[in-house]
Amino acid sequence: MKQSENKKSLSEKIPWLTSYFSEEYTAYYPGTTQHKKCETVINKNEFERKESKYMYDQVTLGLNVDPFILSALKEDITSEDVSTNSVMPHPQAGEVDLICKQDGIICGLQVFERVFTLLDADTKVEFYVKDGDRVENKQLIGKVYGDIRVLLCGERTALNYLQRMSGIATYTSQVAALLEGTGIKLLDTRKTTPNNRIFEKYSVRVGGNNHRYNLSDGVLLKDNHIGAAGGVKEAIAMAKAYAPFVRKIEVEVESFDMVKDAVEAGADIIMLDNMSTELLKQCIDYIDGRAEIEVSGNVTKENIARIKGLGVDYVSSGALTHSAPIMDLSLKNLHAV
Repeated sequence: MKQSENKKSLSEKIPWLTSYFSEEYTAYYPGTTQHKKCETVINKNEFERKESKYMYDQVTLGLNVDPFILSALKEDITSEDVSTNSVMPHPQAGEVDLICKQDGIICGLQVFERVFTLLDADTKVEFYVKDGDRVENKQLIGKVYGDIRVLLCGERTALNYLQRMSGIATYTSQVAALLEGTGIKLLDTRKTTPNNRIFEKYSVRVGGNNHRYNLSDGVLLKDNHIGAAGGVKEAIAMAKAYAPFVRKIEVEVESFDMVKDAVEAGADIIMLDNMSTELLKQCIDYIDGRAEIEVSGNVTKENIARIKGLGVDYVSSGALTHSAPIMDLSLKNLHAV
């Protein structure tokens, strides 16, 4: 076989190569556990690797994502799907269309697929878009093939994830667009739905950037930490003494006096929380590059413009996850094949 034919076969048949060498490669087939070693000579400099549509590596997927998806499925099916078993008592191959019902940013395709493959590993999903793509109302974005009983049992859970994740990605991209050209990095917060953070944080990343993932990720001294420590300077000193030296120390402040204390104590990042525009300007002028600056507190798409020219580094918004509307998607035209 000619080398050009080899390359064509690879790009068509193998979406993701986990490793490749001068005389062989290992192919991973998504949705299965199948790995195949192929005795084909490849010049890896000429091989054009396709971008994976998957957002989680297999270890993260199995350890941290699958348990949440299975929990959601168990919530929806506590004993059996009575409706499906009533009308479909026996296995029957079928297919259904995944259709977008409004414009937006698609996000969560891997999770959508995983819902069905956890129910039945033989289920196949075909996507015509990838996470981060803009989609339009009435656009056909994929098809699901498998046992009709599995398609019916997994439909609502799969759509719940995809609609929620796409809604967050869409809203985040809209807010990020308002900051375009400013150099300000848009961040989320920990105001996520319990047991859905791994999905919601990823959705933000498709349209913006993440703040710390959880309490173990970094030091952020908020009002109650400061109260417990006895003051801004005391809290920062304690954090520096306790936290590993590679960790930056961020402190949340609400007044000009607290800003002065944070600068004097050597905070790496100062979060200006719930301040008026006038107070923001005063605090930013005082900090004068001695710490990175984050602005937070009731930041939404409607009011974010006020901080564009102030010279801050970051803006964090809980609204990215707690107030983003879902994006309407639907599974339609289910039929036997």
